Amino acid sequence: MTIQNQIKAFHTDVTRSYLADPRTYLTDGGFETSMLFLEGFDLPAFAACVLLEDDAARAAMDRYFDRFLAMAETTGTGFVLDTNTWRSGTHWADAVGRSPTQMQDLTREAVRFAMTIRARWQDRVSPILLNGVIGPAGDAYDGGLALDAAAAEAIHAPQIALLATCGVDLVSALTFGSMPEAIGFARASVKAGVPVAISFTVEPDGCLPDGTPLARAVLETDAATGGAPLYYMINCAHPEHFRDVLIDEAWCRRIRGVRANASRLSHAELDEAETLDDGDPEEFGALHADLSRKLPALKVVGGCCGTDHRHVGCMAHAMLPPTAA
Repeated sequence: MTIQNQIKAFHTDVTRSYLADPRTYLTDGGFETSMLFLEGFDLPAFAACVLLEDDAARAAMDRYFDRFLAMAETTGTGFVLDTNTWRSGTHWADAVGRSPTQMQDLTREAVRFAMTIRARWQDRVSPILLNGVIGPAGDAYDGGLALDAAAAEAIHAPQIALLATCGVDLVSALTFGSMPEAIGFARASVKAGVPVAISFTVEPDGCLPDGTPLARAVLETDAATGGAPLYYMINCAHPEHFRDVLIDEAWCRRIRGVRANASRLSHAELDEAETLDDGDPEEFGALHADLSRKLPALKVVGGCCGTDHRHVGCMAHAMLPPTAA
């Protein structure tokens, strides 16, 4: 089977309907920063999967996602529901202080937990897509630590395959800072038979941390994978860090998701921050109204570091048509 036929085979009825739906979908905000700074939970190596071991943390996660799903109900749109698996791959086991088997168990439990949330809301918000989230293998902001495509495929394949067997609707590579790692991730997703979205992070100059211009990252990842990603996203950067590189060219139509940071700080500054910079939610919403004009194919919007339901609420109010809002 050719790669193009493989890609067609794993574009499920769910994802085909999702992409054909004219509505803009919502997703959540800065999950890890909310749990760490606003809820006060410890995240070893910034891995939120460990929260599943704590009843109080599970209750906080329920409250967190309920706020966003209530927003989707009010605005009359669908929702992309993430699993808290950004750093639950077995290669993070030592840093997180768990065994590889425990990390796999946490991945399975993360999907089960998300499914319970979906079941609670599916009569009021439709559809709710279950999104298996995976982060980069190393530091997302250090372009010098990038893997080549073959190494990236090998390291991400087990977690992608596990999420696929657990029943997610798609997997997403979030906060990826290098093009070769994105290529390897997409290839592993094709082999696992699960739809994939690739989300790049950028520095204040609009380039990936490894120095690759965003346009080149999208075009060359598509070329190297036969156009495997359902779409591309930008996350973990302030809108002003990338809006000027969004020009009226065909590659911009491949960017269908945005999850921006509340803060204008660089990644290096954010890494050193001891307090949460939550920016200005109303300004955040207005900036996204501008982004929606630059990205005519925009499909899903939410937040990243420093954002919460206030930011996504302002974004929804600014972006969604009056009939939805």
